[in-house]
Amino acid sequence: MIEHNKTKDKEVQVSCAQCKAKTWHKVVSSVDESGSDDMGGGNSFDWNAHYQTIQCQGCKTFSFREILTNSEEFYQVGPDKWEYIETETLFPSRTEGRVPLKDAQVLPEQLRRVYIETISSLNNRQPVLSGIGVRAILETICRDNKADGKDLYSKINHLVTASVLTRDGAEILHMLRNLGNDAAHEVVAHSAEQLTLAMDVIEHVLQGAYILPHHAKRTFADKRDDRKA
Repeated sequence: MIEHNKTKDKEVQVSCAQCKAKTWHKVVSSVDESGSDDMGGGNSFDWNAHYQTIQCQGCKTFSFREILTNSEEFYQVGPDKWEYIETETLFPSRTEGRVPLKDAQVLPEQLRRVYIETISSLNNRQPVLSGIGVRAILETICRDNKADGKDLYSKINHLVTASVLTRDGAEILHMLRNLGNDAAHEVVAHSAEQLTLAMDVIEHVLQGAYILPHHAKRTFADKRDDRKA
C-alpha cells in the first residue's frame, strides 16, 4: 500500500548538514509504503517505509529522509508494550565530508592511522566499523600514555590520575567505551548523530593530549632560544 503526502507539513527534529546541529525540518512531500511478505507456516514479514523530502526551518536547505521499520526488529518499553526499531537515513549523509584534524600529522603513527581509518568508515556510512574504530582509538590513547589497568575502564580512570584527562573527560570517554563495546561485541550500528558526537569528543581529546602540547613545546622552545640569543 502506498500513501502520498500523509506526513506533509509535519515538523521533525533531525541533524542539518548546513547548520551543523539538530534543527526543526518541515516535511515538504512524503510517500509512505507498507507491505507484508508471506514467510510460510502462517508467518509473515511486515514492513513500513517512509520517504520524506524535508526542509530545514533555519537555513532552508532541502534533504531527504528515509525511515524503515519491520516486524522483526522491536524492543520492549513496558510489561506488555513493544515498539518497532526505526532506522533513519538522511541524504546527503550528515557524516560525509568529515576531514581529519588540521595537525593530525603530529599524532603518533599508530594512533593517526586508526583515527584516519575511523573517519573513513564514518564518511562511508559504516556505523559498526566506526563504533569499533572509536574503541580502538581509546585503546591506542591509553596504550600510548602507558595507562595501567586490566581493562579499558581502569585504563581510562588511570589517565585521570596521570593528569592526561579531567574527571569530566573520563566520564565522556566511558560513554564512548560503551559505544565501542556495543559495536564490537553486539554488532550494534549506532546513529550518525551518536558517532559524530563521539568523534567530536575524540578530537577534543587528541587536541588536548597531543596537538596543543606539541605546538606549545615548539613555540616556547623558540622563545627560550630567543632569550639565549
